[in-house]
Parts: sequence; structure tokens; C-alpha cells
Amino acid sequence: MRSFPYPGSGPPDLRSPTRFLVWLASKQKATLAAGALLGAVWMVAQALMPFFLGRAVDRGILAGNARALAVEVLILLGLMVVQAAADTFGHRVAVSNWLQASFRSVQLVGHHVTRTGDALPNTLSTGEVVSTAASDTFRLGEIFDVSARLAGAFAAWLVVSALIFGTSPELGLLVLAGVPACCALLLFVVRPLQARQREQRADSGKMTAVGADTVAGLRVLRGIGGEHIFVRRYRARSAATRDSGIRVARSLADLEASQVFIAGAFSVVFTWVGAGLVLDGTISPGELVALYGFSVFLVTPIRTAADAVSRTIRAQVGARKILAVLRVESSVSDAPAPVPPPAPGAALLDTASGLALEPGRITALVSSDPAGAAAVATRLGRFDDAADGADGVRWGGVGLGAVALAEIRRRIVVSEAAPQLFTGSLRSQLDPQQRHDDAAILDALQAASALDILDGVEDGLDTAVTERGRGFSGGQRQRIVLARALLTRAETLILIEPTSAVDAHTESRIAAGFRRERAHPGLTTLVVTASPLLLGVVDSVVFLEDGRVSAAGPHRDLMAGNPNYRNVVIRSE
Repeated sequence: MRSFPYPGSGPPDLRSPTRFLVWLASKQKATLAAGALLGAVWMVAQALMPFFLGRAVDRGILAGNARALAVEVLILLGLMVVQAAADTFGHRVAVSNWLQASFRSVQLVGHHVTRTGDALPNTLSTGEVVSTAASDTFRLGEIFDVSARLAGAFAAWLVVSALIFGTSPELGLLVLAGVPACCALLLFVVRPLQARQREQRADSGKMTAVGADTVAGLRVLRGIGGEHIFVRRYRARSAATRDSGIRVARSLADLEASQVFIAGAFSVVFTWVGAGLVLDGTISPGELVALYGFSVFLVTPIRTAADAVSRTIRAQVGARKILAVLRVESSVSDAPAPVPPPAPGAALLDTASGLALEPGRITALVSSDPAGAAAVATRLGRFDDAADGADGVRWGGVGLGAVALAEIRRRIVVSEAAPQLFTGSLRSQLDPQQRHDDAAILDALQAASALDILDGVEDGLDTAVTERGRGFSGGQRQRIVLARALLTRAETLILIEPTSAVDAHTESRIAAGFRRERAHPGLTTLVVTASPLLLGVVDSVVFLEDGRVSAAGPHRDLMAGNPNYRNVVIRSE
């Protein structure tokens, strides 16, 4: 049994699909070597059987020597036992090689997805990423599965060539050169297969992307009666994927037929030449039996080589898609030498807008342009290093970009406007790091006016949350996310439109509870909102125009003395 996830194994080699596959192989050298050894034992044991069968005919049956016949039969029985044992354990190791490579790739993709943030969905579609993690990683592992059989086929080919050469140099040279030539002939079929598999994989990714987009927006589509439009799009994309899959199947059928024909033709030629040698008296009848057995066996290395080529193509296609995900760079990264973070209670200053968050106070940010407020939150939370201004964000006199990301994520928490929930229990959604007891969780729910959510579920905090929290309404999801943010007890908490999906009565209760939770020394809070109910409970309001702070003060004073501010707030009511 192997534990999962695997320990950190260093950065992967992303220069090419082949180099990535070699890097994966270097992480499981022991099991690959064991697979190759067991594969060689399995194939060589099978290859030796015709040789000892021919000796049994010559030395035992034709010579009338029962003792010699018994010895050869015992050797054959021993080879059968060795072959069965090597096959059993070899298959186990081969599957282990397959799963190790696949799961390591899944782990790499999964970890990279969590680290890249918004950069990945801005580069690749969700469906493409899902298809890569669910399909390409397991296709990639197939090449490590077939490696054991391929190593065994190579070893058996060498052994058989040597045995046949001892019987007939002409036939030995035929086998030594004929088997690689037969494998090379298959390349004429493999090239079209490779192109068609790339096409099929691209169509499959597009179909998955359309399906994921449709499912994500299904509720909206039903509300506007647009399901049929997306159904037609998915049907057309599905038909294209089906057609490309049929073309791949045709190429696979051509490959199967070609390897049967080529291997069969080689077997016929080999047997015909051997029969001529018997008629000439060059070899004995027992050696002819052995040669015929060899001719039948040699079909296996040819078919194994063809299977390995087919799987290698799929692995190359899968590795190329995985590299497309792994090459997406994160929008943020740690500085080579992070500086120590400032002491608790340090002020945050966004130099691009002029916004300064006073420690221990609740501040509201109102903007005439929602995109401008979102940009401020992005900079303060350091979600995109490219979005920083000339001087960036200053945190207690220290550039935010110079502080370690782990420290920023621990002390500065940004709760976005779009609620994000995952599968699991409700308790795990609210307290992912399991740092609080149920009493603290209930207090946070009360502050977010979300206790009524527990009344509508049977298992309370143990209620299973479906994917993206689809079992809850938009307002319920928003309140759950707000409770989760309050539970972090973050030194600096930035809330973006935390009450946009709730009614006025609920918003009033949230305003009071939110004020109660965050009005403590050492806790700094920024609320991006234009809601009068929230603006009435904050300590100060900052008004943003054209990306810069144009006014600041209590909500009541700004309403009375700043017409632009008043217009923005009135429009939000």
C-alpha cells in the first residue's frame, strides 16, 4: 500500500512531453526496474518452452528415451510455474507503475490549480482543466504499464534469436532483422493515428468546456429560456467529438489489422523456411517443432511493440495537455528573499488609489466604478502582482510584494463577492482548518444572520454541502461565506459586497452583527459596498473616483456634502 499524496518531488521538467515523461519515470525507478525484470522473466520463460518442447520430441519421443522425456517435461512444468508467478507479480507491478504516474500527474495538476489563482481560468477553460485531470493523466500512465511487457518482449526477442541462430544461422538472422522490420512497418499506420488522436483530444476538451459552462449557468438559462441554444451547441460539439472518435477507431482498427497481417506473414515465412530445412535434412523434426513454436511466440513481441507505440502516442498527447496546465504561471509569487512582515496592527496603504486603512477601524470603500473598487481589493489582497502600482501596496512601511505569501494569506483575508463553496460538511465550509468549536461557529453564523439556515437542514453543521453549494439559495450562500470570513478572525478583513444578495431586513441584522464581531482593537476591516445600511455602522467611509480617493469621512457627512457620493449611494438603494 502506498500513501497518497506523494511527498514533494521537486519541480517537473516542462521543456517537452518526452522530458516530462522521463521525469515521471525517474520518480518510480524501483518499480519500473522491478516491472522490467519480471516482464523479462515472464517472456523469456514463455520463449524457452518451444526450445525444450523440441528437445522432448528429439531426445524423448523419437529416441524412445522415457527418462530424457521426463526431464524435459519437468523443465517445461518448471517454466510454466515461473511464467505464471512472474506474470502475476509483473501485472501487479505494472499496474502500480501506471497508477503512480497517473496519480503523481493528478497531484501536480491539482496543486498547480490551487496555486495559480485567476491566471489558470483566464488562460484555459474549466472544461479543459477538468478533462486534463480526469482523462489525460490516466492516459499518460498507460505507457508505464506497458513498459514491463515491452522490456520482456525485447529480452525474449534476443533469447529467441540466439536459440534459433544455434539451430540455423539463416533463420537466426531472419528473426534478428525481421522482427524490428515488422515493427517499423507499423509506423506507416501509427502516424495517422497520432494526428487523429490529437484531434479527438482537442474536440473532447471543447465538448467538456461547453458542458461545464452550460451546467454552471443552467439556472440562469432556465430563467431566460435559453436552454435550447446551449443544447444545440453541446449537440454539435458532441457530434464533432463522436466523429473524431470514429476516425481514431478506424486508425486503431487499421493498426490491429496491420499487426495481425504483418506478424502472421512473418510467421508463415519463418515456418516455410524452417520446413524447407527439415526436408533438406538440415534440422531435425524436434527442431522444426521448436521453430514453429518460436514463430508463434514471435507474434507477441511484434504486437507488444505495436501496443507500446499506440500507448506512447496517447501518453504524448496527454503529457502535452498536462504541460499546457503546468506552464500557466501564477499571478503572484514569493520574492526570492521575503522580508519579515510588519508587527500586528500595521497600516495598509494602497499607493495607486491613496487608500489608507487605519488599524483597528472599520472602513467602507464606495466607488463610482465597481471595477476600481475591485482593483483596490485585488491589490490589498495581493492576488495579481502585475496589478500593483508604481510603489505597490505598503504594509507598515514594507512593500506587500516583498512579504511571504503565506504570511499575507494568514493575516489579510479577502472575501470576494461571488460565494465559493465546495463539497463537504457545512462545518468544514465554515471552519476549513478546524480551529473553532461549535459555539464559535454558531456565533459567526448569528453575526451573519445565518442561523436560520440550520433550521432548514436536518443534520445541522454536519449537513452535506453539494458542489458549489447548489442546495442553498444565493443569499444563503452569501451569508455562509460571510460567516466563514468572520470566523478567520483575520487581522485585516476585506469584504466585497457581502450583502448584495439579501433583503433589507436581513442586511440590517448583518450590519449589527458584523459591527459587533469586528469592532475590536487589533482588527482592521474594509467593506467594499454602497449599501446605506452597512455604511451607517462603519467608522469611516472612503469615496473613490477615477481610481483615486476623492473624499473621506462619516457616511452622514458625505451624504450631506458630496453630491457624487450621494448619487452613487442612492443608486444602490
